[in-house]
Amino acid sequence: MEKSMLAMTWRQERKSGERKTLLVEEDQVRDHLGKLNIHKSMGPDGMHPQVLRELADVIAMPLSIMTWKGEVPEDWRNANINPVFKKGKKEDPGNYRPVSFTSIPGKVMEQFILDVISKHVEEKKIIGSGQHGFTNGK
Repeated sequence: MEKSMLAMTWRQERKSGERKTLLVEEDQVRDHLGKLNIHKSMGPDGMHPQVLRELADVIAMPLSIMTWKGEVPEDWRNANINPVFKKGKKEDPGNYRPVSFTSIPGKVMEQFILDVISKHVEEKKIIGSGQHGFTNGK
């Protein structure tokens, strides 16, 4: 696991409460945006990965703040679903599979959440040795 992923921490929002929020540092967001594949398609929000990659220094702070507050724009929750032909007769609808195009910033935030959950599951040994089918390195 990368150093930036390991640096993610949970912080207590209220001393007396149980609610915890994800704390993602600005540097982590900047690093992730800098590694975006510029050859991927843009999502329904019209943001191209190349633009996000080039503006990583500018948008890293707002994106990290959004994770603290738990605010996600409506556009990031939408997806364009397109049928992609697999094989056989093109007239048969069963020969197509759905492919969804989602927002790139939304995917970046999802990746941070996945990393924190994966780290927690690994540290607490929640998944046993016989249930490792979808875990990395097993």
